[in-house]
Order: sequence, then structure tokens, then C-alpha cells
Amino acid sequence: MIHVIAIITAKPGMREQILREFRLNMPNVHAEKGCIEYVPVVDADGIGAIQTKFGPDTFAVVEKWESAETLAAHAAAPHMAAYGAKVREWIASRVIHVLRQA
Repeated sequence: MIHVIAIITAKPGMREQILREFRLNMPNVHAEKGCIEYVPVVDADGIGAIQTKFGPDTFAVVEKWESAETLAAHAAAPHMAAYGAKVREWIASRVIHVLRQA
């Protein structure tokens, strides 16, 4: 199994617009072969001093894929290119961590 943690930082005030487009694309991704999990997450409230917050312009995407091949197919999917084109101008930075179980 392949795990992906993507950290997306929006330009100021644009996070909700990106998340709206992300959620519209989620059914396409969930229908892909090999998709186990694909969900956006934001800072939880009330956790206290143990938490390091991303802040109001950032969200993470938690993904699980059956294999590196299914992740590669996801990255090349037409609906991902369309999503990327819609949100590109709203994103300040994007960092993608692709991980395997230790």
C-alpha cells in the first residue's frame, strides 16, 4: 500500500474555493481503481498545546492507494488535470509526500 500526504497552501482567502473544487472531484477519484482513501483534512479545534496547526490557508490530503501503479494512474487521470487547471492560480504551494509502511 502507498500512503500520500499532500500539503496544499492556498493563496490568502482561497482555501474554501480550492476545497469546493476538490470535493466536486472526489467521486471521480474514489471511483479510480486502487483508491482506498482520498480525503481533505484541516486543523482540528480545541486540541491544545500538542498541536502544530497548518493555519487558515492550508489543508492536507490523506490518500491511500493499492500500489505505486494505481497512484501513477491517478496522477495521470484526465479529471485530475481538469481539477489542477481549475485551482492552479489559487495555490501558493503544494508539497506531496509519498510514503510506504516502515
